[in-house]
Amino acid sequence: MSAIIATLDLEGVFIPEIWINVAEKTGIEELKLTTRDIPDYDELMQKRLGILDEHGITLPQIQEVIATLEPLHGAKDMLNWLKAKFEVIILSDTFYEFSYPLMKQLDFPTLFCHSLEVDSAGKITNYKLRMPDQKREAVKALKSINFNVIASGDSYNDTTMLMEADAGILFCPPQNVIDEFPQFPVANSYEEQRTEFEKAAAKLQ
Repeated sequence: MSAIIATLDLEGVFIPEIWINVAEKTGIEELKLTTRDIPDYDELMQKRLGILDEHGITLPQIQEVIATLEPLHGAKDMLNWLKAKFEVIILSDTFYEFSYPLMKQLDFPTLFCHSLEVDSAGKITNYKLRMPDQKREAVKALKSINFNVIASGDSYNDTTMLMEADAGILFCPPQNVIDEFPQFPVANSYEEQRTEFEKAAAKLQ
């Protein structure tokens, strides 16, 4: 086992985009916006909180949608492949209040994410970052204790993690992210992602 840690995003990499599914279930088109569209995470979350408040959408209603979701096809096999070769940490900008049903289906990989503030009526009143730019900071901390890190994600909010890592891989990203970050190889399937991880690991041996 080499001293390499694989850090990966969650939504769009192993599971469907939760907010997009909430948008489809509620019919609120504005909730389809993600970090693929708006790079500033606080701006995106404040917009989401305003929409939830306007439409009276509560945490239990969102959790009902999440309970119907499954990991992406092939995600569990990909995760098991990674765990056999590396230590694996999921670095996500989702929330612990959202993640449990999908983490259970993935056999509970290690997940670092954020948390929500919810009132007694189930209204989401705010969100609490574990720390600013937590994906990059986590990679930086892992490197400080002599791990090499290979990172993979699909959106703007993954790019600082990819830049901080020893190797970064874009997974099924939108064209705007590809265009703005041409330094990263692009994997458009789990098979291609395995290949890119193997190539990166070989260079780090």
